[in-house]
Order: sequence, then structure tokens, then C-alpha cells
Amino acid sequence: MKPFRYEQPADMTSAITMMLGEPHAAYLAGGTNLVDLMKVEVATPDVLIDVRTLTSDQIEDLPGGGLRIGAAVSNSEIAADRRVRRDYSMLSQAILAGASYQLRNWATAGGNLLQRTRCAYFQDVEMPCNKREPGTGCSALQGHHRDLAIIGHSPSCVATFPSDMAVALAALDAVVRVQRLDGERMIPLTEFHRLPEDTPERDNVLERGELITAIDLPPFAAKSAYRKIRDRASYAFALVSVAAALEIADGVIKDVRIALGGVAHKPWRAWEAERLLRGLAPTEEHFRVAAEAELAQARPLRDNGFKVPLARNVIVRVLSDLAEVGQ
Repeated sequence: MKPFRYEQPADMTSAITMMLGEPHAAYLAGGTNLVDLMKVEVATPDVLIDVRTLTSDQIEDLPGGGLRIGAAVSNSEIAADRRVRRDYSMLSQAILAGASYQLRNWATAGGNLLQRTRCAYFQDVEMPCNKREPGTGCSALQGHHRDLAIIGHSPSCVATFPSDMAVALAALDAVVRVQRLDGERMIPLTEFHRLPEDTPERDNVLERGELITAIDLPPFAAKSAYRKIRDRASYAFALVSVAAALEIADGVIKDVRIALGGVAHKPWRAWEAERLLRGLAPTEEHFRVAAEAELAQARPLRDNGFKVPLARNVIVRVLSDLAEVGQ
């Protein structure tokens, strides 16, 4: 591990100012991903700026309904919160499907959104990787890519975003609150992460120095669920995951939310499938047609074409379970 300097600023303004003045600095909260990358020298910051105590570690009720999750709240605390389990069950299920008890106890809400890809070539400094070193090429294109992207990838990068929590947040229309020196800005979770295009080294839309302070969840009443398909029962990243919610009134679908994990460089909101389903009867056939329409844009690679029917089937199964079709 490359030597680094450790700083504990007194407040957010000091932390942001410090970050802006240090070209090779990084914020540190739980560090469950960053420290791992530092150990293999994929991440080599000169300065670590500890921000864990600078942002809220509480989950608060919002005045108009909904919840505000402080950036320093642990993943375990989010999953166990009675309000999250009652009103946002897909979020609790998604968090419990990821990592281990030990990691969830230390990982933070803000840090979860900033995870880097788990692509094997990104983590191997001996291999070309545009995300780690722009312009060197993407080894996964012709190499091992069974678990990588089928939607939204580019010739520069076919990596997937690893978070389970972020997939549920995308379906919930969560908003990320970000602090900067000149004030605060709010970023919809669906717009927070980027597709790779020609700049895969940029995972998200944060600007230098910006600090995540909280995640806002709007009021939500629909039934929801999270389903994760992986190679082993625990401590594995998703091949495909689905966060879905369904609201039915008078025998038709009033509202539906669908987000996919394990298929793209960001949590993938299935806007087309949602558009097609609203106003229809909740049947397996309608769910299947909508899933196929969403996945028509998939461009699988040599070894991951199985993800297309897998994603379709998981979407259909989750929505059918929520609608209690065939039960």
C-alpha cells in the first residue's frame, strides 16, 4: 500500500476545502471498498480525509412524509430500521442480500453509492483497464466477461456497478443530497451514476470536492421486493437483480417501479417496461411483454447472453409475486 496522510477536518467546509486543495485526496467514511483498492494499489490517494463524523448518522422522518438517511448511517442500521422494513421493504431486502454482516455494520450509506466496479481487470494493475488507466483498453471485451454488462456498455468499458442498495434506491426515486462550498444540490439517484461512454473512469456525476450528506426517500406505499440471482448463496455480486414495486387499483396497474442490477455500469431503471405496464391488468403475459421490450436494447457479449432471458424471467417472477398472480 502506498503511504498516505490521514486528516480529520472539524467540519464539512474544512473537508471540502481540503479536498479541493489536494489533487490526489479521497474522502474516507467506512472505507470497506476504498481500503481494499488501496491495498492492491488500484486506488493510491496521497491524503485520506475522514468524513464519517461530519455527516448525519441518523434516519429522520421528513415533514411531508418519506425518510432522510444520513450519509454516515451504516448499511445494517438502514436494513433494520422499522420504517424502512415497513414502507421500503425492497431497500431492506437489497441491503441484506449484499456483503456480509461485518461489512454491513461498517459500510455507510454514502459510501455504498461510491463503490467502484468489481471487474477483475479493474482490480488487477497488471492488466489494461480504461477505468483504472484511461486509454489502455478494456481487457474484459475479449477476456472474462460472463458477469459483466449487457446494457449501456461501450467499447471503452463493460463493467457493472456492484451495489444492491443503489438498485433499490433507483426504483424508489431516491434523491442524493450533496454539499459543496457554494451550497447544496440534489441529484436524483437515477442520474447519479454514469454509463461508461468514452470516460469510464468517471463512475458518477459528482464534481471535485462534493460530499454526499444524505439520501432522501419520497413517500412510498406500494408493495415492493428485491430479488438477487448470483452464483452462490451469499457474499457474491449479482448476475442479475431486480428491485420492483407494484400498485394495483380496480384491477389494473396504477404504478410500477422496476430497476435492474448486475446488467449495466449503473443501476438500470426499466423505464420502457414501466411505461408499457401502467394501465394494464397485472398478468404474467403483460409482465413478460414489458420485460422483453425493456431488454430489446441489450447487447450481450460472447459469454453473457444468458443474462437476457435470466433478467426477463426474474422481472416476470418478482412482479407476479407482488401481484399474487398464479397463487
